[in-house]
Amino acid sequence: MNQSKINFWEITSEIDFELCAMQTFHHQFENNSIYRSYCDLIHFNPSDLKSSQDIPFLPIGFFKTHEVKSFDGTAAVVFSSSGTTGSKTSKHFVKQLEDYKNSFANAFTLFYENPKEIAILALLPSYLERECSSLIYMADDLIKESNHVKSGFYLNNLDELKDVLLELEAEQQPTLLLGVSFALLDMVEKFNFKLKSTIVMETGGMKGRRKELIREDLHQQLSKGFGVEQIHSEYGMTELFSQAYSKGNGFFSCPPWMQVFIRDTSDPFTKLRIGMMGNINVIDLANRESCAFIATQDLGRKHSLNKFEVLGRLDHSEIRGCNLLVY
Repeated sequence: MNQSKINFWEITSEIDFELCAMQTFHHQFENNSIYRSYCDLIHFNPSDLKSSQDIPFLPIGFFKTHEVKSFDGTAAVVFSSSGTTGSKTSKHFVKQLEDYKNSFANAFTLFYENPKEIAILALLPSYLERECSSLIYMADDLIKESNHVKSGFYLNNLDELKDVLLELEAEQQPTLLLGVSFALLDMVEKFNFKLKSTIVMETGGMKGRRKELIREDLHQQLSKGFGVEQIHSEYGMTELFSQAYSKGNGFFSCPPWMQVFIRDTSDPFTKLRIGMMGNINVIDLANRESCAFIATQDLGRKHSLNKFEVLGRLDHSEIRGCNLLVY
């Protein structure tokens, strides 16, 4: 591609990603005062930038204390994290919702299929109980796109959800059940299934309702209860626009505009080799008008250019609803 601005959804190669990442860095260095101040604090100058490997990652905690945005004016919407009682929540200031929709819609189609072809059932009670959830916005849009009469949200009406699942199974209708972990566990404790046409996807999150489980234990219980071989997972967070997906075994893959790097937990500027455990840093090029370079508080291991696993949380970091895994 030429040197003109690359839209994230047009990325098809490493060369495209590299060019878009460099363009995004310069845009955010010039227009995001928080990111610029952080770069100044660590004495990073754009002249030091030779490749995307050199780009600094903003600690995710800034989303709780500052307006992290790369635009002037009022945000179209402000997404907020769930947080725990008494804790500060992260805020994601969104310039235009179309960027978010382009990201999750293209990624979902890439990893699964056109939502028009499937029924989408969302079991997300803790998210429905609050406002400004980016996960609810995504699920609601996918449900509307599915056009299936049975697609929809289910708060605490597990009996109705059970009946719908069995009806769709009888029709051999391809179905996605997207649920927060504790609610999916509630479901399999009350009913047993043998699902053949349904993908079960957990978004993580016990929300203080249950004891935390490692991913293997959670997936084992859900696999047995729903009668499926694999439990799928979604890795996302309020501060990002993009999601990585796992179709089983806890290995996540990113869409072409998103990459994960693993950094030394004691030295955030040291990149680790494939196979080593460290802090998950994310480049999310859909996040052009916020910050695309984020140092999360998740621990992980990278297995290849586009595959990684989430192992837990950094010590002393708050447990976040999207990822409650401790090894």
